[in-house]
Amino acid sequence: MTALTLSHLAWTPLGHGHCHHQFQLRDATLQVGAGEFVGLIGPNGSGKTSLLRCAYRFSQPEAGEVKLDHHNVWKQSSRWCAQRIAVVLQEFPDAFGLTVQEVVAMGRTPHKGLFDGDSHEDRRLVIEALEAVGLQGFGDHAFATLSGGEKQRVILARALAQQPQLLILDEPTNHLDPRYQLQLLQLIKRLRIGTLASIHDLNLAAAFCDRLYVIDHGHIVASGTPKEVLTVTLLRDVFGVQALIDEHPLAAHPRITWITQP
Repeated sequence: MTALTLSHLAWTPLGHGHCHHQFQLRDATLQVGAGEFVGLIGPNGSGKTSLLRCAYRFSQPEAGEVKLDHHNVWKQSSRWCAQRIAVVLQEFPDAFGLTVQEVVAMGRTPHKGLFDGDSHEDRRLVIEALEAVGLQGFGDHAFATLSGGEKQRVILARALAQQPQLLILDEPTNHLDPRYQLQLLQLIKRLRIGTLASIHDLNLAAAFCDRLYVIDHGHIVASGTPKEVLTVTLLRDVFGVQALIDEHPLAAHPRITWITQP
């Protein structure tokens, strides 16, 4: 069963016409299976965020299709998409004095009528989401007073409260120290929700992703398991760096060691 399919996407930033530009997407195709954790990797400026924006109905592609379980996302309403797709971005929302619990409860909005209050079920899901990200007891804290890592976990809890079929994450570990990077990715892996995440740290991508897509200058240039994708040649050609690649001594996934020039 496939959660998400992007087929032959093309997208160009407003104002750039059809000139060559590093953020152009051209013929981008990928799939995320139900329960699969798929990583999107590539150099800065390669088009990772642009592709994700097409997938979560923010930037409409010029060509190609975005389908969620055979439904064309761009032919559905925003509400339909919000009931099924949850997004965690690098930027934090302006919370305007909201508590943690109120921010997480926003994840229930797509499932409620305009004048509906919070039901017992809504409150239960908010509590469970906070527990899932290790923030039980933080409900009454002001969101604005939290650390960057705590805020990121609150935003993930909001996404979980949506009960999505698909998670889309843009650099979800950026604001986290190593302990919480590992905890966050372990949690996402355990959820078994179809997930598409852009990941900057290639060793984290190797450790947690079922499959990887590599994007370079708006083109998908490689895809497969981490072992298939993360090769010395690809890292040299796409990222412009030399690396040693071996198997992690405690797990069966690749380990990358960057070679620094003297």
